[in-house]
Amino acid sequence: MALSRAERCLVLLLRLLSRAFLLLLRLAARASTALAPGPRTLTPLAGAPPTRCVPPPGQPLLQLSAGQLARRIRRREVKCTDVVQAYIKRIEEINPLVNAVVKDRFDAALEEAYHVDKLLSEGHGDEDALQEKFPFLGVPFTVKEAFALHGMPNTSGLVSRRNLISTSDALVVSRLKQAGAIPLGVTNCSELCMWYESNNNVYGRTNNPYDLQRIVGGSSGGEGCVLGAACSVIGVGSDIGGSIRMPAFFNGIFGHKPTTGVVPNDGQFPNALGVRTEFLCTGPMCRYAEDLEPMLRVMAGPGVRKLKLDEKVSLEKVKFYCMEHDGGSVFVSPVDREILQAQRKVVEHLETRFGVQVQHITIHKMKYAFQIWSAMMSSRDSDGQEAQLFTDLLGDHGKPVWPLWELMKWFLGMSLHTIPAIALALTEKLMKLNPGGNAKLVSMGHSLRTEMMNLLGTDGMLLYPSHPIVAPKHYSPLGMPFNFAYTAVFNVLGLPVTQCPLGLSSEGLPLGIQVVAGPHNDHLTLAMARYLEKAFGGWVCPGKS
Repeated sequence: MALSRAERCLVLLLRLLSRAFLLLLRLAARASTALAPGPRTLTPLAGAPPTRCVPPPGQPLLQLSAGQLARRIRRREVKCTDVVQAYIKRIEEINPLVNAVVKDRFDAALEEAYHVDKLLSEGHGDEDALQEKFPFLGVPFTVKEAFALHGMPNTSGLVSRRNLISTSDALVVSRLKQAGAIPLGVTNCSELCMWYESNNNVYGRTNNPYDLQRIVGGSSGGEGCVLGAACSVIGVGSDIGGSIRMPAFFNGIFGHKPTTGVVPNDGQFPNALGVRTEFLCTGPMCRYAEDLEPMLRVMAGPGVRKLKLDEKVSLEKVKFYCMEHDGGSVFVSPVDREILQAQRKVVEHLETRFGVQVQHITIHKMKYAFQIWSAMMSSRDSDGQEAQLFTDLLGDHGKPVWPLWELMKWFLGMSLHTIPAIALALTEKLMKLNPGGNAKLVSMGHSLRTEMMNLLGTDGMLLYPSHPIVAPKHYSPLGMPFNFAYTAVFNVLGLPVTQCPLGLSSEGLPLGIQVVAGPHNDHLTLAMARYLEKAFGGWVCPGKS
């Protein structure tokens, strides 16, 4: 489905406008910085170059996996209060730099940790029984602010919800608490969870722990940041276009988008309606690959029976496929050289270590990933119900927002919304102008899903870039707004995907790769994540070369 001449001209115009707009934003940001004190930065030693990343964690407890922490707590080798206090101290040290935790519950967390220590001191149950009932006993965790956590705000970056406090827990949060985990607080996201820089008019902008001048991704960007900065060990995210995997990539951690329909989405705002219920996924984010599967088991609850997590995986028997780029879409950036090199190292390693032949493939429809995602997100479901309009969500059950009017207000400094949210609302209106073209793209999406499922089967995995570029500088996504297509396409295909870190670039920024499998074959990508962590080192402390 080649682009017409008019469409190519439109793409070029959009790129020119977005880059011109980005230039204006940068000039405005420089002017505001000159007139007002900037955010806190690290003070370097005399004669040393400016430090742009957060300091590495000094407390050894911060460098243990959730599984290791739970085991030590159960065996009373370490007090739960000491673990929770270590994470609180780390957040208090780092959060002024990154602005990731937007509301904490430290006092409540310490009280819950005290009760864990008391339970263990009284000898309630042996270690095996405790592990069975409370697999995350005493382990601190954080939650994306879009999810309900009792007593915490639940705005999703929407100013009209800034006084809203949750009176209950989202289902996945409740399940983690029942498994013994202790929430420390909620983390920042983009407005209404629909942009890949975590910045909103309620909490402001979150900075990347590897370079404070760069983005953390979105919409689960605050969650990716606290994990990458060693301010948390496990966390809850959601993903409708890459909102788990992009932050996981930019912050050097693991993130898993499960097969559609396995983990419940209840208790988050905005929740999906209509066809989008098939695309929105709630999933685990963590620093250590070994924690992905236990988290998925707890979060999925009875839904875990749809998966094959007890099935042993022999990587030498897996059929591996590799794509280095989407085929050259005009909507997205070319893939960075260092990202390609990291992916090629994985391919070479697999072929050498397991004697497998990684098949390099070209799937032509992937070139239209952004268009397919956009069309399918706006399509009707099987009952004919239309997708909820983004303008209605911006109004939050009040009057729908008028995008053009909101844009004029934004230029006058009067809008309550961010420019990416307004731009998305405008794009949504434009998509409605071409129903015939959208129908063709939806059909192409269904065809691509069938092609991908036939390719992967029950024993195949695809290696694919997590993003075409490493973490860009703040505001830069406005000049490359469609790069999220590298993750978004797998939401509309309903496939399980795990983002795995692959060390740091020459600039000290995280590299990574997506590992994709067929529906309900999450066990393959999780096994691959554990192996890649052993082979390539997994999470690397910010500031480490």
